[in-house]
Amino acid sequence: MKQYRSIRPPTPALADAVRAGLERANYTADAVLDAIGQAGQADLARNHSWAAAVVLDGRRDALATLIRLFILQRPQPVSAVAAAGLTGLIEAGLLAEVPGGVDWVGASRANGVGAAGGGGAAGPGAGDPDDASGQVRALVDLRPYADEVAGVAGWVVSDHTATLDTAGRRPRPDHVLGISPASVSLSQITPAHRVGRALDLGTGSGVQCLRLSAQADQVVATDLNPRALALANWTFALNGLTVDARLGSLYQPVADQRFDLITTNPPFVIAPPQARRLLYRETELPGDDLMRLVVSQAGDRLNPGGSLHVVGNWAHLAGQPWSDRLTGWLPPGCDAIAVQREQLDPYEYIEVWLADAGLAGRPDYQVRYEQWLAYFKHLGIEAVGLGWITLVKSASAVSRLTDVDWPGPVTQPVADDLMAHLAGLDLAELPDDALLDQHWRLAAGTIQQTVGPAGSADPSQVSLRRVDGLCRAIAVDPGLGGVLGACDGELSLRQIIAAVAELLAVDPAGLTARLVPQIRQLITTTWLTPAKSV
Repeated sequence: MKQYRSIRPPTPALADAVRAGLERANYTADAVLDAIGQAGQADLARNHSWAAAVVLDGRRDALATLIRLFILQRPQPVSAVAAAGLTGLIEAGLLAEVPGGVDWVGASRANGVGAAGGGGAAGPGAGDPDDASGQVRALVDLRPYADEVAGVAGWVVSDHTATLDTAGRRPRPDHVLGISPASVSLSQITPAHRVGRALDLGTGSGVQCLRLSAQADQVVATDLNPRALALANWTFALNGLTVDARLGSLYQPVADQRFDLITTNPPFVIAPPQARRLLYRETELPGDDLMRLVVSQAGDRLNPGGSLHVVGNWAHLAGQPWSDRLTGWLPPGCDAIAVQREQLDPYEYIEVWLADAGLAGRPDYQVRYEQWLAYFKHLGIEAVGLGWITLVKSASAVSRLTDVDWPGPVTQPVADDLMAHLAGLDLAELPDDALLDQHWRLAAGTIQQTVGPAGSADPSQVSLRRVDGLCRAIAVDPGLGGVLGACDGELSLRQIIAAVAELLAVDPAGLTARLVPQIRQLITTTWLTPAKSV
């Protein structure tokens, strides 16, 4: 079995020295993107490093050295790493010396070309083989991070992508995932309001704690993977964060404590039981039970008004709507909105995660594929949904879930739209008189679209479309369109309906009876928010 170096905890002095080196090199998200260019960005998005390496070829500055070392996984001269002020990371177990430029992972590979994935010396930017100081390779990924919506930036320490440049390696069982589409989505659905206590459940690399530390008085991070906490502590130290990191599964490390905000991107992959389990994505629980426990146990961990934000998977079972299953997960006194961003059939789903595990092209690929199909058949899984769950501990007597199938585009910050939806559930249940006497305001990000012959004064269809949040759209008739267009907070809904009824020469009572149910739905979907009460 391959032996891995242990990660030593960061000392304040070493963390300060490394941070200073990263800052001197201008090792930031924007600077990296500028340095590798559009071709390099696109190539890395395809999990390849060659375009970025070619762009950087010939550059010997500190920024180029750090990009090659950490992001492109290519060994660099000890002298260049020393000039960047990072040699202390060798003793800490984050870097390893490779004397003479020989890479003990990549050198054993027959083709040599794929060595970039294993920290190999092949290809542009692999370091100067004649440098007498020897070579250094990165044992972890240290990558700049920026969240423009939250206004935070820093660095994240994680494990390297095992399959970079089609490398034939598999992630180690305790692999620590870095910045990923799921972690970015979680950040985007997490509201940025100020809170007292926040919990990052299953922190992994600790990336979510960068934004949580900017909005919470106290941050707790948990993970059942000791290596994850070891790397997360480096993330916290490099960014100067004070985070209470605790080892354990699910909510066990926080016992009976309560929080105002909980974020989690749990190991949600629905996979058959196996001896070699990837902790960052799989559990011993069957099906989507891990997701169920995350949601169902959140009620006891949230303060009144507190919220849970989850990115994950859920199973579509034969003969049962997916929203019915998720409704059964809700703890008492909690409201939630579940947004399904994607739905995959079993074949798509299995192929994605087999490739993620580095099994593509391996001898056991077909066996694992068949095991997975048999597992789905046994559980009755017809498809798998991927999306978001936002849950709020409310004062409602009955827990309520709204399900939304939305594979389309969203506009940030989408978190505000999701939270506004939950806030609108009680408003939508106001008695008719209270609803009609309320002053409402149409969402600011609303535009009107018409369909009909060019130049026609009488379009065949009029729609309203939102350019914020989930970018919803609705078709409106003259009655509904006229009422919504007048909702600017100045008049009550009752007054607006009366005025529109007069313009259309229809009975106000009849128009009211027709529009009130539609208005209630528009309140829950954040088209209308209260302006003022009479």
